[in-house]
Amino acid sequence: MAIVRGAVVALVIGGMTLSGCGSLNPFRGSAPSASTAEVGIGVNAFLWRASLDTLAFMPLVTADPWGGVINYDWFTSPEAPNERFKATVFILDSRLRADALNVSVVKEARDASGQWIAQPVAAQTETDLENAILTRARQLNLSTVR
Repeated sequence: MAIVRGAVVALVIGGMTLSGCGSLNPFRGSAPSASTAEVGIGVNAFLWRASLDTLAFMPLVTADPWGGVINYDWFTSPEAPNERFKATVFILDSRLRADALNVSVVKEARDASGQWIAQPVAAQTETDLENAILTRARQLNLSTVR
């Protein structure tokens, strides 16, 4: 977990450009019953936990486990105090799949007058964050199989 978190922080701090998982079933081969679907969170638990773990360095604003939306507040790295990032994670399915996850990142930079101005985010950044979350989700899934 520390390696994944370190890699994500490195994305933010190092580049300052916050720019397939197979269908592993969290129910280990059995489909959830109708009563099981009504209990717990409304999205894949491994993706949910992995999202919270991976982006734990950012301040959490809201987390809706039924709608599958996690909003993070502005994060400013001490190494680059004139840039900040905000992220939103969307978990779109109850299955552990790469297409069940979407990360959106917003970047702002402070101009000469001290105002925050929207900046483009490197295209690969959102993909890298999604991959880090998926990697963590797979680790969590494998740790429960034992």
